[in-house]
Amino acid sequence: MDPETEFDDVANVGIKNGRIAIITKQKISGLETIKADGLVVAPGFIDTHYHATDVVASKMTLRDGVTTGMDLEAGSFNVKDWYAEKAKTGWQVNYGTNASLLFNRMAVHDPDAELSTPVDYSVIGIYAAKALTDGVQGWADTKSTVEEMNKVMALMDEDLKQGAIGVAAPIAYMAKGISSYELFEGQRVGANYGRMTSVHTRYHLLSETPTEAPIAFDEMFTNAMLLDAPLLMAHNNDYGWWEIEEKLQMAREKGLNMWSEYYPYAAGSTAITAAFLSPSEWVEKRGYKYEETIYDPIDDAYLTNETYAALMKKEPGRSVVVEFPYRKAWMNYWLSIPHMTIASDAMAGVGEDGKLLPWDADWSEYRGHPRTSGSRGAVFRMGREQGIPLMFTIAQASYWPAKHLGDTGLEAMKQRGRIQIGKIADITIFDPKTITDNSGFKVGQHGIPTTGIPYVIVNGVTVVKNNEVLPVKPGKEIRFPVEDKGRYIPIVQEKWLNEHTIGLNPELLEIHLDDDTGAGKVLEHNGH
Repeated sequence: MDPETEFDDVANVGIKNGRIAIITKQKISGLETIKADGLVVAPGFIDTHYHATDVVASKMTLRDGVTTGMDLEAGSFNVKDWYAEKAKTGWQVNYGTNASLLFNRMAVHDPDAELSTPVDYSVIGIYAAKALTDGVQGWADTKSTVEEMNKVMALMDEDLKQGAIGVAAPIAYMAKGISSYELFEGQRVGANYGRMTSVHTRYHLLSETPTEAPIAFDEMFTNAMLLDAPLLMAHNNDYGWWEIEEKLQMAREKGLNMWSEYYPYAAGSTAITAAFLSPSEWVEKRGYKYEETIYDPIDDAYLTNETYAALMKKEPGRSVVVEFPYRKAWMNYWLSIPHMTIASDAMAGVGEDGKLLPWDADWSEYRGHPRTSGSRGAVFRMGREQGIPLMFTIAQASYWPAKHLGDTGLEAMKQRGRIQIGKIADITIFDPKTITDNSGFKVGQHGIPTTGIPYVIVNGVTVVKNNEVLPVKPGKEIRFPVEDKGRYIPIVQEKWLNEHTIGLNPELLEIHLDDDTGAGKVLEHNGH
C-alpha cells in the first residue's frame, strides 16, 4: 500500500541494493523471500519525536514498526559528533536530529554542565543535574542578553551547517527563560537554511484556559509565516488543539509547509525538572495532587510532595509519567485528522536503577512509558476499531512526515515513506487484523512489544524477522549535506538601528524599555 499514489493491490515487491527494484503481479525470486500473504506491505514508519537514542529503546520501536527515528523536539548538542558517533557504532534504524535551543542555551548559561561531547535527551538527566550545581537552572530560567543570544545562535548555526535537520524548540521547558525575541531568532537561524522548526509550545500544560495553548502556538506560527519557514507542532494534544489544526490546514492551503503530531495516550512523560511540574504550578495553580497524577516508573509509585522534593535534589533528570484524563475523549478525533502524524515521544530504555539497559535486556526490565513500545500498535488498533481507512493511518505513520520533511529539501525523506519503484526499501509488514499494542503502565508491562508486525526492513535489510529483532545495524543518517560556511549574522545594535529606523543618531536617544520580549535589549545603547 502506497499513500502517495494510493496504490492498493496484491503484488510482489522486489528489493535490490537497498531500494525497491520492482512491483509486479508476476512471480519473482531472490536470495531471501518473505511470505506476506494476508499482510500489508507499507512504507516504514517514521518517528519525528524520538528520544529513543539508545539500543534498547530503538529496539522496542522496531517492534512497533519504526524504520526512522529522529529527535526533532529536543535535538542534540554538537550535531557533528553526534552523527559521527552513530556512524561509528552503527544503528538499527535510520537516525537524525535537530539543532537544540535547549542544549545550546545550556552550553551558554550553564558552564557547570560542561557540555562538549554529543548530548541528546537520552542523557539529559546527567546534564540537568550538573547544570544545577550552582543552584541556577540557567538554560530554563535565565533570559539572554544580546551577547548571550548571539552565542546561542552561533552554536545553532554551526549545528545547522553540520547538517542538522532543523531547529528543536522545546520552549515549554524554558518558558521563563527564553524571550519571544530569542525564539524568533532561533526560528530565523533555521529559516536561513530553509529548514523546519519543531516546537513544544511555551504554555503547553500550563494553560489556565483553553485559549493559552493556541496563543503559544501563534507565537511560533507567526514567526514561521513571516520567515516562510516550515513548522512542526510537536504533540498537539493540549487544550485548543482543534483551533491549531484548523490554522495548520489553512496554512497548507496557502502553500505553507506546516503540520503536527500526536501520540495515542492520555498520559505523557517528561523529566521531573519540568517547570510545569513544580508545586507552584502543578499543585497550587492547577490544583492537582502528585499522588493522583505523577507516577514514577522507576520506583513504581506515585509521587508525594515529599518524594517530589527528594527526587529534585537526588535525580532532577528522572522521567515521570504525567496523567491527563481529559485527553481520552480527544484521541479518536486525532486518528482522522489529515497531516496530523504519529510521533511517539519515545523515551530512553532505562531499567529499575535508572540506567540504560543493554541490547539483550528482557522487555519486562524497561521502566518508562508504554508509548515507546506501543504507539503505532495503539493507533492502528484504535483506527481499526473506529473504522478509519487503513491507507489514512499508514499516511499518518509514514508518508506525511516524509512528505513534509522532503519538502524542506531533505533528500533522505524524499526517498522514504513510499512503496514505489526506485525508493529506498524501508518497509514495515503488518497484519491489519491483528496489529495491536500490548504495553501498559504497570511495572513489567512498559516495554511489551506490539504484535502483528512480523517483519521490518531498513534500507533493504531485514531487521525484524518473525517478530524477532536481529542483531544487524543497517540504519543510515538522515541529514542535510555539510556546508563550508555558516549563515547566521549576529545582532549588532547599530546595524539594527540603521535597518529599522530612519537613521537617527543613537547618541541623541535615551531609551528606557522594560519588557520581557527581549526586543528592548536590541535597542539599548550605552547602558540606556
